[in-house]
Amino acid sequence: MPQKPISAVIVGAGHRAIIYAKLALQKPELLKIVGVADPDPIRREKTREMFGFPEENCFEDASALAAVPKIADAVINGTMDQQHVETAIPLLQKGYDMLLEKPFATNEAEMRRLVDCVRKNGNKVMICHVLRYTPFYLSIKERVAAGEIGDIINIQMNEHVSYHHLSTSYVRGKWANSDVCHTTMLLAKCCHDIDLMMWMMAETRPVTVCSFGSKFQFKPENAPKEAGTRCLVDCPLVETCRYSAKRLYLDQPERWAFYIWDKLEGIEHPTEQDRIQLLKGDSNYGRCIYKCNNNVVDHQSVLVNFESGATGTHNMVGGASKSERRIHIIGTLGEIYGDFEESKFYVSKIHPTKTDEKIVEEVDLHVTGDMVGAYGGHGGGDERLAEDFVNFLQGGETSLACTSIFDSVAGHLCVYLADRSREQNGMPQEVIL
Repeated sequence: MPQKPISAVIVGAGHRAIIYAKLALQKPELLKIVGVADPDPIRREKTREMFGFPEENCFEDASALAAVPKIADAVINGTMDQQHVETAIPLLQKGYDMLLEKPFATNEAEMRRLVDCVRKNGNKVMICHVLRYTPFYLSIKERVAAGEIGDIINIQMNEHVSYHHLSTSYVRGKWANSDVCHTTMLLAKCCHDIDLMMWMMAETRPVTVCSFGSKFQFKPENAPKEAGTRCLVDCPLVETCRYSAKRLYLDQPERWAFYIWDKLEGIEHPTEQDRIQLLKGDSNYGRCIYKCNNNVVDHQSVLVNFESGATGTHNMVGGASKSERRIHIIGTLGEIYGDFEESKFYVSKIHPTKTDEKIVEEVDLHVTGDMVGAYGGHGGGDERLAEDFVNFLQGGETSLACTSIFDSVAGHLCVYLADRSREQNGMPQEVIL
């Protein structure tokens, strides 16, 4: 007899939570959204209309939801990073299971407090490490797990953050100042990547971390002499600056729209003039890129030493001409290397008989361009993750990618320690799991 769909309440009805919740529209036999908790009345109403639940299941915040009898099996928690722990704990104590966006905590003390709560209450909590679910990384993990390249000696990971993503999210946007968002650049952007490293290296554990990085580019002393304070108000360089709000946002209104135009959500069909007035006003996205209150790094390198003697590196560089993630894993029997955006990797093995020759297999997953949409967002990972969450709660067979909160601890801890090392000029930090 088929199981009933998992019922869930959305807490924090932002972009990420809605993406996962849309599984209920695509496959209603798996998931049913029965409520929402969000301080924005417009988002509450839009979510209610999208999923068709009654108005009494709309709540202003997580505490209001926790104050009433349990109305669902689970919560999809898509609140801001610094709100994850404070919103999660009361609902976990109420008995909800949870799909929780990454990073699940902004510091080590928070992390341990949340993990202790889950362990005490016996909840099932899965973390949204969505890149594990993409065909690219999942296929590589399957090869590694099958032992095709032997024992891993070294893993190298690189993430190049595009100039428009860096400027929108980490200079002008929500993750620009760690005093406000409580997350570092490495935690907000690269806990995906460090998690992938821990996943690929699952047969061993990290023991030491060190790191270097800085805010290199976007600071007041680097601003052109003629630069104003707001692109569309007092800057003569508005037509020529590569980081002009006009060029990045008005000329590309759909790119990052869910961040840039969030204050226009109440307008059914916002015009270009509406957007211009927003950028001229108090919108953070209208500020000179060099004169924002950003304090997070724009590039950082991390080195991890593992118990087996293997090493791993991750390099994050912001302001690149295009987004790019690359991985290169070297083992005792061969290598795997590839480019996430191309959705293609190579398996290179030493030839068993011929001297100084190798056998190279190209694996093209054909998940590029329009094909990405057919698989869901994040290169094919979003819908797969939501389906795995349902399987996780129902006790069914989950995928190799499934990440319980306990599986996510090592990656988060390495990020916290990397930032501590960076603040201490590269001082090595011991990993205590």
